[in-house]
Amino acid sequence: MPTVEEVQEALTNVIDPELGLDFVELGLIYEVEIEDGEVFVTYTLTSPGCPIGPQVSEQIEEFVSELDGVSGVYPKMTFSPPWTPDMMSEEAKFALGY
Repeated sequence: MPTVEEVQEALTNVIDPELGLDFVELGLIYEVEIEDGEVFVTYTLTSPGCPIGPQVSEQIEEFVSELDGVSGVYPKMTFSPPWTPDMMSEEAKFALGY
């Protein structure tokens, strides 16, 4: 069974095409839960109108399902709490000039 850290590492492959940074660094991954090989990923987008929502869900499924011991991947998008630039890592803030 994968660890939360391994799932988060896999999620660094999910890239925001406009910003060029991964969803983990951007603070867009809110929660990772693992139950008997099933992985539940709660994530958000930078704005509700962001057109890449379906693409993100597909990428989460693709990259996490490649981990050993994963029997299912269930991405869930939420806008609560709303994302703000304060949620980014220090590296992402620096890269984007915040």
